[in-house]
Amino acid sequence: MPNIKIFSGSCHPDLSQKIADRVGLELGKVVTKKFSHQETCVEIGESVRGEDIYIAQRGCGEINDNLMELLIMINACKIASASRQDKKGKSRAPISAKLVANMLSVVGADHIITMDLHASQIQGFFDIPVDNLYAEWIQENISKWRNCTIVSPDAGGAKRVTSVADQLKVDFALIHKERKKANEVGRMVPVGDVKDRVAILVDDMAAACGTVCHAADKLLSAAASRVYAILTHGIFSGPAISRTNSACFEAVLVTNTIPQEDQMKHCSKIQVIDISMILAEAIRRTHNGESVSYLFSHVPL
Repeated sequence: MPNIKIFSGSCHPDLSQKIADRVGLELGKVVTKKFSHQETCVEIGESVRGEDIYIAQRGCGEINDNLMELLIMINACKIASASRQDKKGKSRAPISAKLVANMLSVVGADHIITMDLHASQIQGFFDIPVDNLYAEWIQENISKWRNCTIVSPDAGGAKRVTSVADQLKVDFALIHKERKKANEVGRMVPVGDVKDRVAILVDDMAAACGTVCHAADKLLSAAASRVYAILTHGIFSGPAISRTNSACFEAVLVTNTIPQEDQMKHCSKIQVIDISMILAEAIRRTHNGESVSYLFSHVPL
């Protein structure tokens, strides 16, 4: 049958294979998986341009996960070229952040307030106003910050750390990283001067923590006096806690966007920054028609 391809979701591949056999086709090449923090990842492994696509997916079991996987697969096929999944990394990988933005808009959201998006360009995916707040309060939480270098664990976070370094009037550096595949890091090299300085790694999230822990070791090898990390969203999936315990951090600061009580019981290095005041102030300012951008450079009391 020309111009037809059949793809299978991950929940019932046996049925999908039987369907494809009866139609007389091979199942389309697709990789469906989850990152260590349970984010769904889908990669379509062949061209679908000009084809009629049929996707077989089960509507029971882990229903919410199966539905999201189906939506991402449809999205990946629809855009036909499109993974952290917020940017075009591999051909036919979905821009799932755009999919989520569309879903929030369609169900009726009029305004979005976020905390430290993984990539700032995600704001452009929305057709409604978005205020993306940040939580990098170094002065209040690290006593020797004046003799510090702000460090990005990879090149993608360079804009974030230069902004923080400019505000504090200190130097910045980054770790040049070659990633083999998701959650697996290859060679890492510090770029910038950290010798005899407090090195503060700044990033938007701590998931499996392989990158940030490896970066901390590289900074200590480069003669940094101490190493801290400020990581907005403390996901701590998979081996993250054991890696953090074994790493050379003085402290790892995360916000309470994710509950941290259990993680703190197993890792004394984790410290929590309360962001309720900045979110509450953002709500108050939005409701009263005041400037929310004021919060980008001022911490509410």
